[in-house]
Amino acid sequence: MALLNNIAAISTVILTGALVLSASVEQSSADTLPTRTELCGKLQLQTQHAITEHAEAKRAAKAKALQKQATKFCASNKQAQGIRDYAQALKLLGVQPVDD
Repeated sequence: MALLNNIAAISTVILTGALVLSASVEQSSADTLPTRTELCGKLQLQTQHAITEHAEAKRAAKAKALQKQATKFCASNKQAQGIRDYAQALKLLGVQPVDD
């Protein structure tokens, strides 16, 4: 009987260790979000593409002005403001900003 209790205890420890390990692997993959600088670059490309695709939209001029302002913000270490402006420009064009 003692042998069965030891085997059960060892199995529980192994299972707990496996769960902790898998949780830490999931956490590390979630930590690979893009930096603000990387997000500025992605949004800049997406906004440029959207402006080209929607050049005839009535809000294209406003989106282009926001893009220009966002580019300046991102270049001057004000990435959060730049990201917001890129997102607003995309919204004006009816495009969902990248989310990774």
